[in-house]
Amino acid sequence: MRLRRMALGTLLATAVGIGVAASAAAEDAKASKSSVQAAALAKQLAQAKLQYICTKDPTEPGRFVAAMHVPGSQLMIVSAKYGAPALLNEKVLLGKFQDAYIDLNSASEAATRVIVEDLRADGFAMAKGKDTLRDSFEANGKRVVFDFDWRKQKLTQAEYFSTLEAADTQYARMLELLIAEASKPR
Repeated sequence: MRLRRMALGTLLATAVGIGVAASAAAEDAKASKSSVQAAALAKQLAQAKLQYICTKDPTEPGRFVAAMHVPGSQLMIVSAKYGAPALLNEKVLLGKFQDAYIDLNSASEAATRVIVEDLRADGFAMAKGKDTLRDSFEANGKRVVFDFDWRKQKLTQAEYFSTLEAADTQYARMLELLIAEASKPR
């Protein structure tokens, strides 16, 4: 009888250990490239009391990246080429980030526009959770909602996850540029 209890106890402890390890592995699998950076940008903007930020993309002449942060809620990111980069650059240099965001969102070259809606300012979720929101990514005129319902969007599972990974990589890069701009002294 005592032997059975010990064996049962050992078996239970092993099962709990495996469950904890599996849970930790699942959390690691859900991590995205953009998750840490989105939280960092939201924190920086809140601390600096900025709702908007904008910067030039140093790797592509004429391209800018801008963000609108709704504190405690979401990040809206837009990246695009702008027809008159000197005008937008002047707004960035003068700290007129709201004007730059609006211009980039409305008057930029539509074919080059990338829009990210991060509804919790926490990056893209790489696995479906109980409370997964509908973050989205739009590029080349095609919008994909990351709600893990690829059939509704007429995508295969492989296309959906490939798009999610590529979008996450691009979003993380845009966040890096914005974090660098937000960390500059004002």
